Amino acid sequence: MIHRLRKFDKMAKQDYYEILEIERTATQSEVASAYRKAAMKYHPDRNPGDEEAVVKFKLCAEAFEVLNDPEKRDVYDRYGHAGLESNYGGGSGFQDINDIFGAFGDIFGDSIFGSFFGGGGRRSQVQRGADVRCTITIDLLEAAKGVNREIHFKRREVCESCGGTGAKAGTQPEVCPYCGGRGRIQQSTGIFSIQTACPKCQGAGRVIKEPCSNCRGTGTTSNTVSLEIRIPAGVDSGTRLRIQGEGERSPNGGPSGDCYVFIQIRQHPFFHRDGQDIICQVPVGYAQAALGAEINVPTLDGEEKIRIPAGSQNGDIIRMKGRGIPTPRRNLAGDLLIQIFIEVPTKLSPDHEVLLRKLAEMEGENVLAKRKSFYGKVKNFVSECFSCSKKEEDSKR
Repeated sequence: MIHRLRKFDKMAKQDYYEILEIERTATQSEVASAYRKAAMKYHPDRNPGDEEAVVKFKLCAEAFEVLNDPEKRDVYDRYGHAGLESNYGGGSGFQDINDIFGAFGDIFGDSIFGSFFGGGGRRSQVQRGADVRCTITIDLLEAAKGVNREIHFKRREVCESCGGTGAKAGTQPEVCPYCGGRGRIQQSTGIFSIQTACPKCQGAGRVIKEPCSNCRGTGTTSNTVSLEIRIPAGVDSGTRLRIQGEGERSPNGGPSGDCYVFIQIRQHPFFHRDGQDIICQVPVGYAQAALGAEINVPTLDGEEKIRIPAGSQNGDIIRMKGRGIPTPRRNLAGDLLIQIFIEVPTKLSPDHEVLLRKLAEMEGENVLAKRKSFYGKVKNFVSECFSCSKKEEDSKR
C-alpha cells in the first residue's frame, strides 16, 4: 500500500489535461463533461476502501477547479503548476472529500453527489457569494508611487424592507409543501436513486406566498458601494486587485464574494512605459549634441540635470538606473531611459545660415545652394528658356 500511495503522490503534479483525459483546446462544457465522468468513476462510494480511487478523485477535482476557472486556466496554460503556486498558492485547497462535495456538489446536478452515491454529496450546501468588479483609471505617476483612491461599484445587498427574507413585512417564508422543506426530490430509475432540485422552491426548501414589494421576493436590492482602497506602486494597465469579502453576500450563509478592481493607466504626455522601464525623448540642439551639454530632464521625482556627452548621436540613450517603475512585492525598480532626439531648426537667421555653411565647407560636406525667392526662380527660368530658343534659331540658319 505504501508503494502505491507514493506512486499516486507523484501524480499530484501531473498535467491537468491528462488527468481529465482531454485536449488542451477543450471547451468549458467538455471540461465539465470529462470531470463528471471521472467523478462518477472514482467516487469513494463506488470504490469503498480503495485509497487509490480517493487520490484520483481528489486529483480530478483539483484539475477541474483550475481548468473550469478561465483565469486560473490561463495562468496554468502559460506557466504551469509554478504559475498556480505563485498566484494562488497552489492548484487546489481541497484537504478533504467533503470540501469537494461542498464546492462541486451542485455543478452537475444532484445525480452525481446526491443519493446516487449514498447521500455523500449533500454534506454541504453552503454557497459562496458572487464576485463583483469595477475599473479605475489612474495616472502614470500614481501607478509608480502608489495611491489611495475611492472606487464605486454595484452589488446586491440585504433588502432593508424584509431583512433578506424576501417576504412581505409581517410575513415569513413557509415550508415548501412539495418537498417538505428538503429542497430536493428523489426519483428511482432502475437500481439508481436520483435526487434533483425541487421544482416548486428551486432547492430553497421554502416558498414565499407574499413577496416583498421592494425586492420582489429576492431578499436583496442593488446598491452602489463606495470604498477607499490602496493601489500599490508598480501596477500596470490590466492589473487586477482583489478586495476580499466585498462582493455579494452568500444566499445561504456562506462567505461573501470578492470585489475585483481592474486598473487602467492614462497615457502620459512625455513618458512612455515599457514594462518597468520608462522612456523619455528629450530634444537637444545640434551644437549641444556635438559639443556636450548639461540639460534639465523630467523624472518621476521632478526635474533633474543630466550631462549630454559630446558627440552624442540621434537616438542615443542615457540610462538612469532604478528611476523607473517599481516591481510589485519586490525591492526592485526599472530604469529611466533618456533618449536623445536631435532637433534641426526649421528656420535660420542669416547669421546662423552663414555659420552653418562655413561649417559644412570645413567638413567637406555638399549642401544645397542658397535658396532663391520664388520670383527670382521664375526670372531665371524665363531667361534660360529664351536663351535656348535663340540658340535653336541660330542653328537652323
